Amino acid sequence: MKRLIGRLTFTSSTWATLPPRLAIGIVFIAHGSQKVFGTFGGPGLTKWMTLTPLAPYLMRPAWFWLAADALSEFLGGVMILLGLFTRIGAALICIAMLTAIVHVHWPHFFITEKGFEYPLTIIGAVLSLVILGGGRASGDQYLENRFAAKKEIEE
Repeated sequence: MKRLIGRLTFTSSTWATLPPRLAIGIVFIAHGSQKVFGTFGGPGLTKWMTLTPLAPYLMRPAWFWLAADALSEFLGGVMILLGLFTRIGAALICIAMLTAIVHVHWPHFFITEKGFEYPLTIIGAVLSLVILGGGRASGDQYLENRFAAKKEIEE
């Protein structure tokens, strides 16, 4: 179990991940909380699962996939903001954005046409977090240091 957590929390020792983590985390906590809790004028989970234009295109049961989308945006945002299991949170957001491109924004590119340029930009940013991890000032680094210190004590 320690080995698995160690692999999931391994991170680079750079500060470069902090600005995108903060920005993406805040945006997706807010965006996901609209869908999950109905905050900021959002629909809330019950309405999101019935009113969204994605429902006819999803595998059945559609409510499951719509709930997964809403929760992955919110929880992915929390994980990225805290830098805790950053790679998992970034992967959740990447999947949500790929789904948005395929089912909502395609075939238009520019955002003025409700295109996919914004979700594509987010995918690029979160893929950098998948590669680098949480970096400095992250929960991943804290856990990594904690496990390393514990390993030194045991040896």
